[in-house]
Amino acid sequence: MKGGVSETAGAKPGRAETGPRGGTPLPQDRFADRHIGPDAADVEAMLAVLGHRSLDSLIEAAVPASIRSQRPLELPAARSERDALSAIAALASENEVRRSYLGLGYSACVTPPVLLRNIVENPGWYTQYTPYQPEISQGRLEALLNFQTMVADLTGLPIANASLLDEATAAAEAMHLALDVRKSSAARTFLVGDDCHPQTIEVVQTRARPLGIEVKVGDPERLELGPDVFGVLVQVPSTDGRIRDPRGLCARAKAAGAVVAVGCDLLALCLLESPGALGADIAFGSSQRFGVPLGYGGPHAAFFATREEFKRSLPGRLVGVSIDRAGKPALRLALQTREQHIRREKATSNICTAQVLLAVIAGSYAVYHGPRGLRRIAERVHRLTASLAQGLSRAGRPVRHDLFFDTLRIDLPAGEAKRVRAAAAAKRIDLRSYPDGVGAALDETTTEKDLADLLAVLSGTPGEAPAAEALDYGALARSGPILEHPVFDTHHSESEMMRYLSTLQSRDLSLTTSMIPLGSCTMKLNAAAEMLPITWPGFANLHPFAPVEEAKGYRRLFSDLEAWLAEITGFAACSLQPNAGSQGEYAGLLAIRAYHEERGAGARNVCLIPRSAHGTNPASAAMAGMKVVVVECDAAGNIDVPDLKKQAEAHAASLAALMVTYPSTHGVFEESIREVCAVVHRHGGQVYMDGANLNAQVGLVRPAEIGADVCHINLHKTFCIPHGGGGPGMGPICVAKHLAPFLPGHPVIETGGETPIGAVSAAPWGSSMILPISWMYIAMMGPDGLKQATEVAILNANYVAKRLSAHFPILYTGKNGLVAHECIVDVRPLKKIGVEVDDVAKRLMDYGFHAPTMSFPVAGTLMIEPTESESKAELDRFCEAMIAIREEARAIERGQIDAQDNPLKNAPHTMAMVAASEWKHPYTREVAAFPAPWTRERKFWPHVARIEQAYGDKNLVCTCPPIESYESGT
Repeated sequence: MKGGVSETAGAKPGRAETGPRGGTPLPQDRFADRHIGPDAADVEAMLAVLGHRSLDSLIEAAVPASIRSQRPLELPAARSERDALSAIAALASENEVRRSYLGLGYSACVTPPVLLRNIVENPGWYTQYTPYQPEISQGRLEALLNFQTMVADLTGLPIANASLLDEATAAAEAMHLALDVRKSSAARTFLVGDDCHPQTIEVVQTRARPLGIEVKVGDPERLELGPDVFGVLVQVPSTDGRIRDPRGLCARAKAAGAVVAVGCDLLALCLLESPGALGADIAFGSSQRFGVPLGYGGPHAAFFATREEFKRSLPGRLVGVSIDRAGKPALRLALQTREQHIRREKATSNICTAQVLLAVIAGSYAVYHGPRGLRRIAERVHRLTASLAQGLSRAGRPVRHDLFFDTLRIDLPAGEAKRVRAAAAAKRIDLRSYPDGVGAALDETTTEKDLADLLAVLSGTPGEAPAAEALDYGALARSGPILEHPVFDTHHSESEMMRYLSTLQSRDLSLTTSMIPLGSCTMKLNAAAEMLPITWPGFANLHPFAPVEEAKGYRRLFSDLEAWLAEITGFAACSLQPNAGSQGEYAGLLAIRAYHEERGAGARNVCLIPRSAHGTNPASAAMAGMKVVVVECDAAGNIDVPDLKKQAEAHAASLAALMVTYPSTHGVFEESIREVCAVVHRHGGQVYMDGANLNAQVGLVRPAEIGADVCHINLHKTFCIPHGGGGPGMGPICVAKHLAPFLPGHPVIETGGETPIGAVSAAPWGSSMILPISWMYIAMMGPDGLKQATEVAILNANYVAKRLSAHFPILYTGKNGLVAHECIVDVRPLKKIGVEVDDVAKRLMDYGFHAPTMSFPVAGTLMIEPTESESKAELDRFCEAMIAIREEARAIERGQIDAQDNPLKNAPHTMAMVAASEWKHPYTREVAAFPAPWTRERKFWPHVARIEQAYGDKNLVCTCPPIESYESGT
């Protein structure tokens, strides 16, 4: 029997034991037994190592009784995979996918099947971790470099990042960058064109408000550029399709010292002049229409490009070109000193993630179609739009704007507009509504029949649209070639594209290779049954602003998920809008801020944050307009309660919140957590709980019951949405009753609390398309399975800690010598022999493993989180690798291995190194490449040797270098 059922849990669903000869039929598979790695024998053996006779005994010793919930999870009983898939298929069928011409920054598109099969549905791509260990991430880094090169080329700006969360948050990041580079305390006004997308305007306003930035929205041609203005944001084409020439505005802004950000469309830029050439300082937008489904709002990769001189203020991740020790070109994340992990409250952004999987798809879409293919698609979409415009003009329905790409605005009398909308509804067509007419945005999927139907609906007269020539964009036409790098002109057949993607995949270590034991990152199983529904048309093809009656299935799914997450956390309400953990932090802090303001306590602006906190915490607090005050930790890694009391009392009049991670960032259930929350409440503050470590709480502890007021949930950690190589993620927030009125709203689709804070994401429910993954996980696990997963996660972590404790110090434990769901291994004692934590991390690659979280929260340590999905055999394999590495270090201590020329210092060892004709090292090739038995059976080869990080930052290149540079390095 799998999973090690607790003594007090009683019989589990689907555990009846009958044979094949009759009697009660055998039950269907219990999904929890597929998700949880250790079986009953494994659990018994691991408990014996820990000196406990049952899981109940271990949990009682590890989890303080004072925080244990007194009631079980009240969730629907676990469903089998088949039953859950049937139920979610019914939800998908309730979504009515009409022909959508709503636009507003979202376009239907065609995902090439070669990308769907080889990326979207491929665990070798979607189970990768963020490329912080670049030697085993070269494939994904190359795909992201393709994305950056595509963006830089089409926008005409030299520096592009590896994606942001969505178009609206990218606009807000543009505002932050403009403020940062202007460096003028007197300039606090940001101008926004009134013809930007409404969700973009609102997210910018939400971000600006707590920072004291005044956002003025107006006609782009009449924006007044005074000395108080630090930046300007306009959109070309505009939300209603108009194409303006922004050069005059850019020149005026430059003369006034203001930064200009232009929202743009990548497909339109295949025909239109680049924003960089027109004078823009920043270009941003969504890459969604490059092969990524609508998905009722996401996940979609935003793009962001800027000038060279602004590179150190660039938000998000940046892939750069460097070299490895052999001088071979190699990729890695560049300029990481910009990030919130380093700069904390001084960071210009709290973004700690990206939309990597979606950026990979968008970049690969460009690689597959190439410059000629993209131009063909753009020209076809534009010609269809021009044909519709000409047909409408002949029918007496002229469009408002003379210059457009794919979007038209048609002015109509009130009565006629009503008729048009009714005719559209009869043909299952969604048009955009304006007070004085309608709009239509065409896309890659539009057919000649669609065009005829549109013309009939809009003109009232059936007939075919006339053939039309493309518009003459004049000085706004693209003046040069696009995407000239060979990567965009090489892989146009499906065979070549399939092989290219396979080659890139082979250079990346994912969960298909081995466990990824990252602390606080919870790289658990992303089950196939959870992933299947996201590509179904009912979920994938719905526009986020479709009328709500067309999204009944999604609304039911949201209602289920919100109720389940509220029950799991103990809170009263939930918002699914934040589309990353960092955005959940931000939304939760804004809700706290709004609560204080409503009570007349708007001056409360101090946020207490333990020194051990993740970098997003102080960065989010600063973005929410709060002053960060650090609370010390004691020698055991816990919050220093006397210092907390001191700080809370000192700032009692201005205390807004405490941000706390539980279990702690050090991997321990702090006994004092109730007292900590009480201290903050006593001094008028609210408690924000970072939900990064919720995987140690589900079914055992409810954050609301121990004193938290709000908690964000990383669905990509605890609830199985895959990391996708560094994104997508989801960070919904659950809040107590008094904070529920302030949950985020939205300007297009009504959602949120009664007095909501502004939108924090572009879409009303964030990255809706991936929410079915968490729905499936909870539905299939059921209350017992979820609790069991938590118990086994704690068991696995303690088993690893126990096995490694004879070889490495375990830095922090609870009062019974136990950890929560992760442990910190101290590698610092090895510094005396010259071995650094980086050496251990790189040597693990030779054993076929990704390193644990390195040097966080303590420099020189490794934080390990094995998750409940890993079997005892896999845990033992990892432990044996760590112990073997420690033995190699002991050999250095004993003088048996050279202190500089040894397997640790030279790791990782590539195939090129091992297969070279010359081998000068004092250890064998076998020791280098095959240090453990399993490496002979299945070897993962790092594609490059150890990368020279400093070289890449000193010689920053973040677009694809000439192909000759790769050839010379091989």
